Amino acid sequence: MALVRTAGAVAAAVSIAATLAYFLCGNYRLRASSTRTNKSFPQKKKPRNGLIDAIGKTPLIRINSLSEATGCEILGKAEFLNPGGSVKDRVALKIIEEALESGELARGGVVTEGSAGSTAISLATVAPAYGCKCHVVIPDDVAIEKSQVLEALGATVERVRPVSITHRDHYVNIARRRALEANEVASKRISKKNDAKDVEKINGYASEEGKQSSVFSSDCKGGFFADQFENLANFRAHYEGTGPEIWEQTSGNLDAFIAAAGTGGTVAGISRLLKEKDPSIKCFLIDPSGSGLFNKVTRGVMYTKEEAEGRRLKNPFDTITEGIGINRLTKNFMMAELDGAFRGTDTEAVEMSRFLLKNDGLFLGSSSAMNCVGAVRVARSIGPGHTIVTILCDSGMRHLSKFYNSQYLSEHGLTPSASGLEFLGLR
Repeated sequence: MALVRTAGAVAAAVSIAATLAYFLCGNYRLRASSTRTNKSFPQKKKPRNGLIDAIGKTPLIRINSLSEATGCEILGKAEFLNPGGSVKDRVALKIIEEALESGELARGGVVTEGSAGSTAISLATVAPAYGCKCHVVIPDDVAIEKSQVLEALGATVERVRPVSITHRDHYVNIARRRALEANEVASKRISKKNDAKDVEKINGYASEEGKQSSVFSSDCKGGFFADQFENLANFRAHYEGTGPEIWEQTSGNLDAFIAAAGTGGTVAGISRLLKEKDPSIKCFLIDPSGSGLFNKVTRGVMYTKEEAEGRRLKNPFDTITEGIGINRLTKNFMMAELDGAFRGTDTEAVEMSRFLLKNDGLFLGSSSAMNCVGAVRVARSIGPGHTIVTILCDSGMRHLSKFYNSQYLSEHGLTPSASGLEFLGLR
């Protein structure tokens, strides 16, 4: 009997131990599974609301090769990661939103613009998200792939010869007229009795009497001229968006900012915001060949005595860079707060683009490359140990037929040959 009781006790003990082990192991597996789940799936971020919400909030990246070569922290705002591929997405969004809010643009209307490419592409990207269309007038010396992208996005494209801004057929002036013509079409659609004499002015310009364009369909709901050069929504896009992002991403620890200017909105909005946050931050312009802004910033005059301001005819090959450099002052640029300016050359921009591609894997457009030339110039000017921010406007994908075309570069004596940064005096 004792043996039976002992055996029973042992069996009970084994059973209890087995049960405890099962629950303990089960608990461990649950905890381990939970730990693995938490490690595999971090806290879920809320998805951005459509294309519009994906614009901005771009990363600020350290450009390792330039930082190591100069002893400064050189940071680039990666604007090529915007949905439309460039910094101009911010401008397009702000212009269209403000126009819709003011009633100058209606859903179903046409946004017109005269652009060297990037702003037009951004407008053509953003406009459909608001139910609008896009009509672009573009110089015929701009890289052909920009026109191809615009057409693929559904925009109507007019390619015209480059002339002075004072000429009635400058691409910007034609774009302004197209907006007026779209409004005339809409006015006649609403009331066939309307003879278009009372057509509303667009951005302060009246339509030319008797002119009617056939480029707009009869169901057009009016036009709005984006006017990126003079529309201060451009400035506000960077003052309210890009500038605060840079300030936050650097935690306010930056010494200098530099960028080139086309419309002037980027350099103006960012420089003014940063100066308001910390007046000791130095802000600079980098200006390509053929542009008058370097002289304006450094000497107070746009041109030499032989050149009349606002009347200079720009040579189509003053610079290979696109979207930067200008021979007049815009309302946007006049908002800038700058401490100085540097001049950049085509050779430096081409060499910089190849250097960054080889050493950092950064495939950048011509204006981005010029901005990086400027960043190195600032670094050499203020010395090591400083933090410098610039803008990486777009990628090289829109510059294949010119800036990244070996034959084109060879024909203009711009074939890259540098092994390092010797083109900027660094070894």
